[in-house]
Amino acid sequence: MSTQPTLSGRQFLSLHLLETVAAVLPVRDENGAPKAIVYGGVERHMITSQARRRAERVHARNRANSGVGALKGHTMGVRTREWALITARSLESDHGWEYETALHTARAVLEALNLKFGDPTKKTVANLTKVLVFAPADAGSRIAGHLAAEAEPITVWAHEFVAAQRAEAEKRKKVKKPADDEQERDAAESAAAQKVPLPKATRTAVLTALAPRDAIDIALYGRFLAEVADSPNVDGAVQSSHAFTVHEAEQVDDFFAAADDAKLDRKANALDFLDGADDAGAGMTGYQSLISGTFYRHAVLDRLRLRRNLEAAGMTTEDAEAAAVAAEEEFVNSFVDAFPEAKRNSTASTGTLPALVLAFDGERPFNYAGAFQRPIDELTDGPAGAAAVRRLLEHHRFVTQRRSDARPGNVLTYDLDINAVLGELKAAGKLDAKEVVTVEELTA
Repeated sequence: MSTQPTLSGRQFLSLHLLETVAAVLPVRDENGAPKAIVYGGVERHMITSQARRRAERVHARNRANSGVGALKGHTMGVRTREWALITARSLESDHGWEYETALHTARAVLEALNLKFGDPTKKTVANLTKVLVFAPADAGSRIAGHLAAEAEPITVWAHEFVAAQRAEAEKRKKVKKPADDEQERDAAESAAAQKVPLPKATRTAVLTALAPRDAIDIALYGRFLAEVADSPNVDGAVQSSHAFTVHEAEQVDDFFAAADDAKLDRKANALDFLDGADDAGAGMTGYQSLISGTFYRHAVLDRLRLRRNLEAAGMTTEDAEAAAVAAEEEFVNSFVDAFPEAKRNSTASTGTLPALVLAFDGERPFNYAGAFQRPIDELTDGPAGAAAVRRLLEHHRFVTQRRSDARPGNVLTYDLDINAVLGELKAAGKLDAKEVVTVEELTA
């Protein structure tokens, strides 16, 4: 009989956050400009959900790997194109293989799974898969352990597989396109995999190593790996929205000048006569776009999906329940604390603390982006942070008075001015959510 507690009425944890940043550039488009959307008839700055999710996932993984937080001791995932290199390094360091042989074998094994690699004539990408593969952190060492145990037969197979690839490439070169054409290379690899299939035991071992298994962040954020048909995909338990400013976008193109230390040292020591270098002006100049504003962002955790993902990975119901509780605690911590790291050294953006976090349970997700369709105007509404807090909490109170599938929840602030706003709302009887002072209490 299952000991898992009921999730009736609280399957979904909705998180809503307001944060104010000044002179930062956490994400950029292909031209190096801040990302933006048009909403409510005006342009808004945007921080993509992809950037947020990666910041949160890496924050949780680093804490777990450092033995900190609720997920310490749990397995976490790594999303990379370098599994052949990681496997080869493990074969070399742990099993005494010669590195080139190890890399040759590891790449062949992954190619036989239908993972395509970069152009073999380009050293920078030749041994990288074309797609990122999100797998448990120990996948490379597990694959290496199996290959080492089957060293003789797998080495013979790898030579046969590569020979079949070359034969296919030569055949296609004669009748179709040049052998270095990307699509033709991929087709040659696929044909070789059919002619010289990976031994069944090795295929099973590699698929098991790359499977989500007990990696908590894969259960949280999901994984899609279309290239390997028999490797399970995972629907993530976390839904994330793009963050956007609650007011019209404002940015500056900041001119910068970088000093040349060697040139300035010469000038300071009156040594300009020693060479004919140009001593005029800065060492380098340019422009960078910077943005400021108050952002609204939102995420939802599907508690039932999280537990199902963990059970599907092989956990017992009891183990999945314990892991899900720990994963939720760390996810909320990451949602509050993590921030995309672009230009962090020049803007200190990762030190940002939220102006307000609202967390509540419900039978369905709730997204409150609509509360900010009308942009806040600081000339009439006052400072955007305080105005946004009032609007968000009033909107939430309005919704919960009309919906039985959402609870008032808890609120947390790290801002003195916002703390005063909460006091005003509470005194006026307009604050239904409970004030808390720690992240842990948000979902207590």
